[in-house]
Amino acid sequence: MPISIQLKFKNNIMAKNSKIVVDGLQIVVYKNLNEDFISLTDLARHRDTDRSDYILQNWMRNRSAIEFMGLWEQFNNPVFNSIEFDGIKNNSGSNSFSLTPKRWIESTKAIGIISKTGRYGGTFAHKDIAFEFASWLSAEFKFYLIKEFQRLKEDENDRLKLGWNLQRTLSKINYHIHTDAIKEKLIPRLLSKDKINLVYANEADLLNMALFGTTAKIWRDTNPETEGNIRDAATLEQLVVLSNLESINALLIHQELAQADRLKQLNAIAIAQMKSLLQNNTIKKLKNDE
Repeated sequence: MPISIQLKFKNNIMAKNSKIVVDGLQIVVYKNLNEDFISLTDLARHRDTDRSDYILQNWMRNRSAIEFMGLWEQFNNPVFNSIEFDGIKNNSGSNSFSLTPKRWIESTKAIGIISKTGRYGGTFAHKDIAFEFASWLSAEFKFYLIKEFQRLKEDENDRLKLGWNLQRTLSKINYHIHTDAIKEKLIPRLLSKDKINLVYANEADLLNMALFGTTAKIWRDTNPETEGNIRDAATLEQLVVLSNLESINALLIHQELAQADRLKQLNAIAIAQMKSLLQNNTIKKLKNDE
């Protein structure tokens, strides 16, 4: 049974939504308050692709499922309504009993299951509950789900380690920023006086001007065929410098510097740091090992 994994990343940082592929099914994993929630709607399609809501509700009316969800809430949710939970549990098993995610959440103030709307909408559950649901669907399916989820977390941890190494390298570089000129197209251009005097209402575009020499809208208009935005197309070195510029700009704002003065300083810093990064062997090694 071929199993593969697909992750969605932006700027080398894990996105709020990611995807794993198990037995041909794309399953969304949603980050909520630093906890992983897996789409029960997607999991249910393993049993019936056209009636995932029915499959999920059929599981939720099961007494053992209700007891497990209630036990999870009692351990993790200080506002869980145990009285309502007891009523639901006592009624489970009867022919007329039914339970939907919405009713469960509203009646018991549950936090282990959530409903989302939008592009990645559906019913999501904390990974503990999601694995229990997967076990009800198929023991084999649960096994592969756990393996792919573990692979997702390993990939996420690897990227976090890379980000930490880059930040550590940047802190060292800041001690010996030098101004030796190198002819590299990635080095930001020195902004003209006219551009510096322009007022940029959006602080994000102020940073874009300092580093890329253009605004997000102008870049989009001149690159209509390119996917993503100006920062999606940035190099690793540019992203490191951009992160540093954000912190510096915050400090300059607290110093109440005029926007034009801040832009001039940020542009000079971007030029100096990009030169240093392009010449740094440690950064080159990190990129090669990625």
